[in-house]
Amino acid sequence: MVCNSLQKYYNETMIAKTTHINDTKNLVGSLPAVRYTEPQYLYIAMANARCPNAELFIKEGDHVNSCQVIGMRHAAFFDQPIHATCSGTFVGLEKHYHRNGKLTDFIKIENDFKDTLDPSVKQRTPEEIAALTKDDMTEIIKNCALVGLGGSSFPTYIKFQTNKPIDIILINGIECEPYITADHRLMLEFPRRVIDGIKYAMQAFKCNKAKICIKSKYKDIKQVYEQVLKEYENSGIEICCVKNYYPQGWEVAMIKEATGIQLKPGELPSNRGIMNFNVSTMVGLYKAIKYNMPVIKRFITITGDGIKNPMNFRVRVGTSVRDLLSQYCGGYINPDKDKVFIIGGPMMGNSVPSDDIIITKTVTSIIILDKEDYVEQPCVRCGSCVLSCPVHLEPVQIMNAVKSLDKERIKMLNPLRCIECGLCAYSCTSKIHVTDYIRRAKVFAKL
Repeated sequence: MVCNSLQKYYNETMIAKTTHINDTKNLVGSLPAVRYTEPQYLYIAMANARCPNAELFIKEGDHVNSCQVIGMRHAAFFDQPIHATCSGTFVGLEKHYHRNGKLTDFIKIENDFKDTLDPSVKQRTPEEIAALTKDDMTEIIKNCALVGLGGSSFPTYIKFQTNKPIDIILINGIECEPYITADHRLMLEFPRRVIDGIKYAMQAFKCNKAKICIKSKYKDIKQVYEQVLKEYENSGIEICCVKNYYPQGWEVAMIKEATGIQLKPGELPSNRGIMNFNVSTMVGLYKAIKYNMPVIKRFITITGDGIKNPMNFRVRVGTSVRDLLSQYCGGYINPDKDKVFIIGGPMMGNSVPSDDIIITKTVTSIIILDKEDYVEQPCVRCGSCVLSCPVHLEPVQIMNAVKSLDKERIKMLNPLRCIECGLCAYSCTSKIHVTDYIRRAKVFAKL
């Protein structure tokens, strides 16, 4: 009886906290994205979270073409080309905030507004595309530096290197985090690009079945794709409506809902004949295979209670968020009030101290909130963090083990299973940043 009462209280609390967020999300998602593809300056990150080192192939004053390789990032087991996202002149390096939350060197290019394409960009004929093997496509997307555009930034070509037979491809269009609707707009505005990208993936893996996973409440997307798929007779592609909860977009939850298959902790989907991609990545795949073009534009959401006009944009990679805020979003509602800037979703994104943010290819959204000071209270052992945990951990026990520096207990509680969804902190009635304690526990668990 106590457990049922606690669950009811938890459910009612979550509904109250998310009503305003959902209203904002629905409004922004229903409006067409604003095109802003010709800023005066574009900024391209040198290094990133997966590639800590980079080298530059150009010098100040050099002219560059759009999609030209201008440098190379280096990681432990792969290299990643750096592409210019407009044509113009290389001005120099400047530091701005990257999506990883750190100040990073960015390549500054002054746009000449001619959008001169690099000679490497070329349209392939349907016959040329039909003749491509998986190895051919792997090399193409490697050279185009395609990565997971849902925010993971994992190199897509590495997924293509699997030798496991793939029975079904799942496309993640769930976009389950609060506020964000960038993928929603992409799916509505470019359905054929999404479907063609899926067809290329199916060709590569010799797979005859694919599901586009969306939340059941997205009736508009379902209607559009059911109509457009009529143009692709016997494609093997279908819409799969999943449940309306967070974190339904987590790949384990999506796979379970779409296929009935429950992955074991740490198990790769390919071991079960499954390959999954974000819907934006499929559009990136389409551009790479069809035009040999890297990702130079993307959809993003800029929203939150701190700005006047939340909206979706389609922008060039390298666009300054400050430009978007001043020119389109109407600035801040309360300019004198401190703000919280979150790159990515409000649950799993990174916070930065200012709006000096650059859009990289894996930035899905910028959330800007009026800062509110919360006083952390002692844990009352209400159990809301346990009830909310999608991987069935005991966050409060992990927190206590971290506070007491009990390394053995930390390892026993298995914090490495945490997906850092943020629900434990979001649901905490005492305003404790529980997720931060679990991040610290992961460090101890790896020692």
